Amino acid sequence: MSIKTIEWIEGKVKIIDQSKLPQKLEYIYCKDVETLREAISSLKIRGAPVIGIAAAFGVVLGIKKSSSQNYLSFQKEIEKVIDYLARSRPTAVNLFWSLKRMRNCAEKNKDKQIKEIKTILEKEALQIMEEDKRCNRQIGENGARLIEDGQTILTHCNAGALATADYGTALGIIYRAKQKGK
Repeated sequence: MSIKTIEWIEGKVKIIDQSKLPQKLEYIYCKDVETLREAISSLKIRGAPVIGIAAAFGVVLGIKKSSSQNYLSFQKEIEKVIDYLARSRPTAVNLFWSLKRMRNCAEKNKDKQIKEIKTILEKEALQIMEEDKRCNRQIGENGARLIEDGQTILTHCNAGALATADYGTALGIIYRAKQKGK
């Protein structure tokens, strides 16, 4: 099973509003950091991996209208956005990991033009999402090797595709085992 919980489409973040599930499948289109932050804090986005991905895109949304002409000014703006997002879900580990990665990416490219840094940050957020997809598939592949034919498995955590960018973590193992006929 593969469901797109989060997508980056033409400068907007498209997410499934998980607060409406299972009664309705509804999407939210976040075109600004405020909408995205509200989606995180109100549990419309659930699952550590997808929260981290959303936070990375939140940084991109938060700095897209920046008119800063130098890195020092831009850095102040990005720190404000990062702090704003960090307060959305104070216990979400992936949120902080992702925000730190975005901060480090900006810092590493501070000698470039602001417009170029914005593009680099967008690519970094997309990279975070792609890494999550690859990681999920690899977890599924590795874990499926441990599943024996006919085993019964119970999981009680939000560990499927809704919690990630693609396939799921713990449920990814179950999906892959099923694909292998176990």
